[in-house]
Amino acid sequence: MELAGKRLDQALAELFPDYSRSRLQQWIRDGQATVDGEVLRPKDKVFEGQQVEIAVRVEDEAGACVPQAIPLDVVYEDTALLVVNKPPGMVVHPAAGNWDGTLQNALLHYAPELQAVPRAGLIHRLDKDTSGLLVVARTLTAHKHLVEQLAARTVLREYEAIAVGVMTGGGTVDQPIGRHAVDRKRMAVTERGRPAVTHYRVLERYRGHTRVRVRLETGRTHQIRVHMAYLHYPLLGDPVYGGRLRTPAGSSQQLIDTLHAFRRQALHAARLGLEHPETGAYLEWEAPLPDDMARLIEVLREDARMESTEGRA
Repeated sequence: MELAGKRLDQALAELFPDYSRSRLQQWIRDGQATVDGEVLRPKDKVFEGQQVEIAVRVEDEAGACVPQAIPLDVVYEDTALLVVNKPPGMVVHPAAGNWDGTLQNALLHYAPELQAVPRAGLIHRLDKDTSGLLVVARTLTAHKHLVEQLAARTVLREYEAIAVGVMTGGGTVDQPIGRHAVDRKRMAVTERGRPAVTHYRVLERYRGHTRVRVRLETGRTHQIRVHMAYLHYPLLGDPVYGGRLRTPAGSSQQLIDTLHAFRRQALHAARLGLEHPETGAYLEWEAPLPDDMARLIEVLREDARMESTEGRA
């Protein structure tokens, strides 16, 4: 028997590949996985001839989060997953100060089966004021496969952003990110942080700003915001890493008013691609810019055209 002599959690991982090892370990600890009727530890060895039984009960993985009838922009759905376009201003998970009205509350109302999936199936997250695409696993099997894809860095996550300053070209930031040494609510580039890689390229330049396309290789908290600030091109409107508002010399009144009115980081998760957890087919989705960012770009373009016209006069 190939499994003889292996740890119980290792043996179960091979017998039940659709479930993560951490989940199988938790079932062992909870007494839901038994060997010859006995409860063992995850590290205990198994031997030929033993019988393993798993009696799983569906748990309420969403905890105290309650379903709420909140409108959702569902871009794609099937029996395995959902892809949603989150609006700016919506919190993803309940937390202090935001116990309801979150994306998780909305998902539990839209798809009640998500009560049995960790964090209501949310595989990754976006900051409250970042808009765009998120994938949601509808089953434990799909959850395991999608988490593994994230860990293997095979999920395509591309963003559009407006940076303060005129960038000369694209590049890559490969700098670790961790908690700020003084302000624990902030993240920072630090030697003690976890590896973080961000690729960026210039899409459009304006009088004092740059529109960029950003691709994440890793997914650290505030990664794009921290890395762009590290380059000295913070995101427009970023209340944490952006510094004080700066308006380019000679800006039109329309641009000045628009910049003052834009009260969030100009960041949108525009493109998402992954391997379907059941079929193995590669799927990709795009979400258009939200109205406030689209309007911002129109005003930046018009201001840049005015400068160009004045320069030729």
